[in-house]
Amino acid sequence: MHQGSRSSRTRSRGGREGALLSSTTHRCLSGFCPGEMAGIKALISLSFGGAIGLMFLMLGCALPVYDKYWPLFLLFFYILSPIPYCISRRVVDDTDSTSNACKELAIFLTTGIVISAFGLPIIFARAEVIAWGACALVLTGNVVIFGTILGFFLVFGSNDDFSWQQCGCGQRVPLVQ
Repeated sequence: MHQGSRSSRTRSRGGREGALLSSTTHRCLSGFCPGEMAGIKALISLSFGGAIGLMFLMLGCALPVYDKYWPLFLLFFYILSPIPYCISRRVVDDTDSTSNACKELAIFLTTGIVISAFGLPIIFARAEVIAWGACALVLTGNVVIFGTILGFFLVFGSNDDFSWQQCGCGQRVPLVQ
């Protein structure tokens, strides 16, 4: 008798509550959300790009022909470059379509940091601190890493309701109980 009441309880749970649960949650038709896979693929691609860029930077420093580690100062520029834009996104309310001074100042500072990161290896090479081959490898690493940082902000930088964190597929499903 105890087992019979248990099976009726499971039947009622699978019946009414199962229908309620399926109406309050969102599932993509195929069982997985392709938007989540796109977010994961983008994250893996950006990680791969960052690793390739750092590899070029390390090759410019550590190859036995070059053997100078001055270009590692560019790591500071890689860390500093997204900070002004991230701060301005936190401070600025993006409801109006006109540009504002805070956002333009952040873009100006970011541009200055990126140009400095490209100029420093050239100055090192002109001063004969590093070789020109090392400068070429470091500049290639700069292009890849700053492209990766730009790609990150293009893929994951939106503040709208259709963010990859909610569902990933871009569908907005009302939760009705």
